Amino acid sequence: MLDRLGEDVKKVLLAGIGAAALTAEKSKDVIDELVKKGELTVEQGKIINEELKHDIKEKLKLKKDVEQIGKMMEDLSAEELAVLKAKLEALQDNGEVNE
Repeated sequence: MLDRLGEDVKKVLLAGIGAAALTAEKSKDVIDELVKKGELTVEQGKIINEELKHDIKEKLKLKKDVEQIGKMMEDLSAEELAVLKAKLEALQDNGEVNE
């Protein structure tokens, strides 16, 4: 079970990042459609698209960080994983982290 802890954490984090990136992509499509319909100016659309690009770049950086954390977790001993798991469970018990 401890071996899966690192992989499970990585999967959860990557799923969140993927959802955020998908949302950003769909938002761009909606913005483009609003510009076509004249409900947003081209300039407003450009500004919002730039913000979305920035957000996506941040998400990609986070993904890279998560992958690095995953690799680091693979190198942890069983004892280190047990300590990490105990700390995560304590945070969950205190309501500081969601499952």
